[in-house]
Amino acid sequence: MGTAEEIAAAVADHPLVRAVEPIGSRAPDGFRAATELSDWDFAVSVEDFGEVAGDLPRLVAPYDPVAVQWDPLGDHACYLVVLPGPVKVDLVFPEVARRPNPPWRVGPDTLPAIDVHFWCWTLGLVAKRRHGMNDRVRGELLRMSGHLLAPLGVREVPSSLEEAATRYLRARDRLETRYGQPVPRRLEGEILPLVGTAHDDRYRPSGLSF
Repeated sequence: MGTAEEIAAAVADHPLVRAVEPIGSRAPDGFRAATELSDWDFAVSVEDFGEVAGDLPRLVAPYDPVAVQWDPLGDHACYLVVLPGPVKVDLVFPEVARRPNPPWRVGPDTLPAIDVHFWCWTLGLVAKRRHGMNDRVRGELLRMSGHLLAPLGVREVPSSLEEAATRYLRARDRLETRYGQPVPRRLEGEILPLVGTAHDDRYRPSGLSF
């Protein structure tokens, strides 16, 4: 049993969880073959969403997550977990509908969450690119531009994942300098090499320790 499946089992053991079922490309009847970067998607059925949601950080903590975040853009509640590797686990609550968040409001209090969202989103797009879903990647880059990059001051829609990463890094590093608040680099270190863009030291502001 891999770590993603261990997390699913830990969630399934919660007394208020009815069932945890694999869905998506890694399910037994997945609609396409999974790659090594494909998400591990699990549908979670619960008796009390609030109680289970509050316990998720404790349940996933033993597996050393690189980052966790509630999906800002999902139609249903989805807890995103990125593990070293990287491995992405999506705990989807299909009974809990929600509206996607509006574009990010940028500030020192939101910059760390924006960073997690960018890299989680990018990891999913890298997986889609490996499946040859180039039209889907372009559509998602347009969506990313309006929701995340434009609020950071990136006005042009990136034409590739490499361009998106380069423009994001420049904008984020400028904001770190402005706010005097660096964000952790562990998640970036897991995902940036997969994009194909080396992090140029010219983009890293001086005077900050990471």
